[in-house]
Amino acid sequence: MIFFENFAVALRALRTNLMRSSLTMLGIVIATAGVIAVVSIVQGMQSMIVGQLQDIGTTLISVFPQNPQQGPGIVAKQVKLTWQDGEAILEQVPGIKEITPVIGGSTQLKYRDRQHTPQMVLGSFGNWPEVFNHAVGSGRFFSSFDVQRRRKVAVIGLKVVEELRLGQNPIGKEILVGNLRATVVGIMEERGQNLGQNQDDFVFLPFDTALALFGRSAGDQIQIRLQTESAEVVDQVVDGIKGVLRQRHSIGEDEDDDFVVFKQDQLISVFSQILGGITAVIGSIAAIALLVGGIGIMNIMLVSVTERTREIGVRKAVGARRQDILIQFLIEAVVLCLIGGLIGVALGYAAGYAMVALIPGDLPPPHVPVLWIIISFAFVTLIGVVFGIYPAGRAAKLDPIDALRYE
Repeated sequence: MIFFENFAVALRALRTNLMRSSLTMLGIVIATAGVIAVVSIVQGMQSMIVGQLQDIGTTLISVFPQNPQQGPGIVAKQVKLTWQDGEAILEQVPGIKEITPVIGGSTQLKYRDRQHTPQMVLGSFGNWPEVFNHAVGSGRFFSSFDVQRRRKVAVIGLKVVEELRLGQNPIGKEILVGNLRATVVGIMEERGQNLGQNQDDFVFLPFDTALALFGRSAGDQIQIRLQTESAEVVDQVVDGIKGVLRQRHSIGEDEDDDFVVFKQDQLISVFSQILGGITAVIGSIAAIALLVGGIGIMNIMLVSVTERTREIGVRKAVGARRQDILIQFLIEAVVLCLIGGLIGVALGYAAGYAMVALIPGDLPPPHVPVLWIIISFAFVTLIGVVFGIYPAGRAAKLDPIDALRYE
């Protein structure tokens, strides 16, 4: 009961000096708003990236050629990764559900008088949707028959449809992909941004058709993407791939791999660590700003103790104990910090949405985990206690007789 009375007294004292209270909590508001705004954007990006990588599946494995370092006096051998390597992997490594070679490049698209350069033109087998868990929205993906016959067909993203203004029904229309005239047979489902790339700004061609476009040499440095039968066999499949490729590429025991094998959960872990590190750095900067705000609160509370010396004397004269005075001023400091933190969280969220709207690019909506909000309030409460304890202690130690005589 006494605590709530002290709480009411503290709130009344803050309302009495509303302007000073507002200025006192300004440092807390700015620091909290800044960290919430930036963290909301970083966490939004992390949620989007991790979510999209998980949508593809943790059973995805990617194999890339490892280009050697080059420099003065270094003669680099040509690193090759071919579909023959992929066939050997499929034959010798158990646990593979789907596998496809991938080659990519950049070239201009044309349709009538419109031109557009997509982010990537990719060549693959017809099982790309199964490997990448990326379905066709309308029409169809090219088939194994299209790949074998090197048919000049293309599957495109919604961004390509928009840029070339192909209309409501692009299926069956012919577009020029570089110097290759291809018929559109399908439109991929909308996927948006992923790892800085617009997944709707891609063009897919049958693998051998893409080889004809990019040149046969492109077939010597392909990528291999595959899905395993289950998450439990991923590590086993990775070890099998390394064994097959080291044997095929005649790599000695003491020599490094001339290829890189990536598991999907490795990418998720890497991006989580990077963005988590950014969040930690921002949190550290915010902690320093909050400490500065706490020093401001301590200074103002010391001024408040001086101004309210007679009030403290009266309270002690009518029976208030030392601990009552201590709790009153501590509550004032903590309430200042909590109100500042609450306003800061609200402003931070608003600033996060404003930054997303103003920054060019398709950024995800801001997101702040509840844990971060709890940590923010816990920290500002700690700031209030730490920087309020000294002024509260000074107030509690005042002699009632001297306090009543204070002018």
